Amino acid sequence: MKIMRRIGASPRERGSLPDGTRPDIFELSDGNFAVIDTEATAALDKQLPPHAARADYERIVIISRETLLRAKRDIPEQ
Repeated sequence: MKIMRRIGASPRERGSLPDGTRPDIFELSDGNFAVIDTEATAALDKQLPPHAARADYERIVIISRETLLRAKRDIPEQ
């Protein structure tokens, strides 16, 4: 598995201060996506609806609205 490309604008292009780090979205060589942002499992885990589940190795990550909206144009339809 390798990072193939960034999805959406870079943190620096979105004005992430002070050092241009996070949030970020990447497309992986296997077709999946990787996200860098704020880990919020402890805060949100007990709020998951009954039909949602999280494995022990999975984490809940918050992605800012701006990050996801600016990535939308780069997300493939299929």
